[in-house]
Amino acid sequence: MSVLDIKGLVHRYGANETVRVDAWQVGAGEPWLLLGASGSGKTTLLHCLAGILTPHSGHIRVAGTELNMLEGSALDRFRGRTIGLLPQRLHLIDCLSVLDNLLLAQYAAGLPRDAAAAREMLGALGLAERAKARPAQLSYGQQQRVALARALINRPQLVLADEPTSNLDDANCLAAVDLLLAQAQRSGAALVIATHDQRVKGRIERRLELPLPPAVQAGAAA
Repeated sequence: MSVLDIKGLVHRYGANETVRVDAWQVGAGEPWLLLGASGSGKTTLLHCLAGILTPHSGHIRVAGTELNMLEGSALDRFRGRTIGLLPQRLHLIDCLSVLDNLLLAQYAAGLPRDAAAAREMLGALGLAERAKARPAQLSYGQQQRVALARALINRPQLVLADEPTSNLDDANCLAAVDLLLAQAQRSGAALVIATHDQRVKGRIERRLELPLPPAVQAGAAA
């Protein structure tokens, strides 16, 4: 059974096409890489998959639900419960503790705030002792694990990660990928990692590669 099913997706900014995916399916528990040169639309596609952007045409079905049939609070709740997003910029709330960042994700999804589940997730990621710390008190690697915990706390069926290794050295790069794979497998989630990082490619076989949009190709040729 596919968690993610795309057909005929096209997204544009103005008159220029920025990303096109004719057909793509991602099954439960499957890890995929989303590849492509800078400007190919990897982040744009992830934002479409997360319901942050609405594509110009086509269909995106996540866990059996058409994203374009949802809007407003219904879309927000579906996203919060079904899709876990690890953005390139982590967007942790600095004025909240690590634990409260996770509880906020539960609240935003319309779910009961479960501190025990949040602490269990932090413990699984080696952050149990940092639950009361503020994000600014953590290393970048620790902040990234908090963002991963936030993405996974509601047990989403689809996990999307945008360039999760771009600022990491070799050892931490491989550790981050292994962490994503392990936690997605633990929750039985489909996983899509958008990356241009050559170090990641040896870890995941399934991949979708986006070509450069025509407007970007024309600009490069000029």
